[in-house]
Amino acid sequence: MARRRKSKKQNEIFQTAMFFVSTIGVIACLIIYLWVYTEIDESLLAIEIQNSTVAEISNEIEELKSSIEMLSRPDVISRKAKSQLGMVVAHPETLSIKLNAGLLNSL
Repeated sequence: MARRRKSKKQNEIFQTAMFFVSTIGVIACLIIYLWVYTEIDESLLAIEIQNSTVAEISNEIEELKSSIEMLSRPDVISRKAKSQLGMVVAHPETLSIKLNAGLLNSL
């Protein structure tokens, strides 16, 4: 069997086709790389935004807990009742109980 030698024209066409295919492959790989990089960057940005939102909400919860604790103190409640509602402090009543001396001796 005789082998035919590739001519220069066939060799150039082969090299041109290989260059074209490799260039398209490199460009496709770069596009895929940039797409993946962009997706990862957007995901990280979304995670950072969610983390900052969690921190803000936690801070607001702590502030509300502090406000609730401060407002539930008796002195604050009585001050608000006096100033805003016009309530007055009830004075305690004094009661006197008379006991028979006979009852006291029997105890």
